[in-house]
Parts: sequence; C-alpha cells; structure tokens
Amino acid sequence: MQCALCEHKKCSGGKDCSTIKADVEYTGRNLESMKISAHIESRYYMEKTRLEELILYAGGMKYEKIGIAFCIGLEKEAKVIHEILAQDFKVSSVCCKVCGIDKDSYGLEKLHNSGFEAVCNPVGQALVLNEEQTDLNVILGLCIGHDILFTSHSQEPVTTLAVKDRVLAHNPLGAIYSNYYLKHRFNAGDKNVSL
Repeated sequence: MQCALCEHKKCSGGKDCSTIKADVEYTGRNLESMKISAHIESRYYMEKTRLEELILYAGGMKYEKIGIAFCIGLEKEAKVIHEILAQDFKVSSVCCKVCGIDKDSYGLEKLHNSGFEAVCNPVGQALVLNEEQTDLNVILGLCIGHDILFTSHSQEPVTTLAVKDRVLAHNPLGAIYSNYYLKHRFNAGDKNVSL
C-alpha cells in the first residue's frame, strides 16, 4: 500500500482498500486501549498536551508503574517528567548510559576521539525496566536506532513522548515544514510537496 500518496483517503469515510479487514479484531487489552484512546480524543481533542494524554491513558488502562527510558541529554526534562508522573504512578527511570560500558568494548565510533566514552545502552534500559516490572514504558529522546532496540527488548508496551532531533529542538517534523530543508536537504521542494 501507499496510503501516504493517496489523494482522497476514502478509508476515513468507510472505504476498504486493503485485504486485511477480516483479520483485524480488537479484544481484551487491545480493545481496552482503543476505548481509552477514543475517550481521550473525543473528550479532550485539541485541549490536552501529549503529557496530559499520557497520564489520562495510563490511568484509564489502570497502569500502576511507568518506566522512562531517557537520553542523558534530556536529563533535566526526564527529572521533571519523572516528578510529574510520580504524582499518579510509581515511576522507574533509566538513563541511556546505564552500566557505563565503554564504546571501545564494541568497536563503536566516538564523538570525542580520546578517552572513555560510555555507549548508549538501550537494551540495558529495557532490561532494567523489565526487571522493575513496569506496566508501560516511555521513550524520552533516545537516539535513532536506540529507540528501536529499546522497543524490541521491552516486555511491556512502549510510547514515545519526545523524539530526539538535536538540530530542530526535538521537533523532527520541523524538517518538512521548512522549504529550505525540503528543497536543499531532501530534494523535494520542486515535486509538488506541500503541507
């Protein structure tokens, strides 16, 4: 499928362009998740921030313990979010540098060429939160690739609160809202790409 290129999106009106409709079924926790999400959207559309929605969702799902896997570059933000979530939930947070493993141990390139440099450890973050028996894990600014590894090793559901983008103040969509980036970085400025 290439839904992103579709001009009409008739599925929003009920048309089925796929072959999977008969295979889609929401039951149990999946159905509960869909109900909570629909409730938040219908009651608070354009009113609640993503952080507020996270709190509403986790409460609606009756989660008791939330894990935060964060980038050390967002440690201040992680502390604030930890404290906010701790008003309603038990919270475990784990920094990307957990275990203090040297990049040399895996032959990884370094940001600075000399001395010890700790590797980001998304698998370690997942293992820590798995041991903590969290109900939901929240990614806060993990590097590209590290977010994927964390998600694949987490035993519990994962949501992303913030995506790392060091150039665009952690707003990756800013790149497609900028004509400069579209034209000069992505070679897309002259191809009827518009928002």
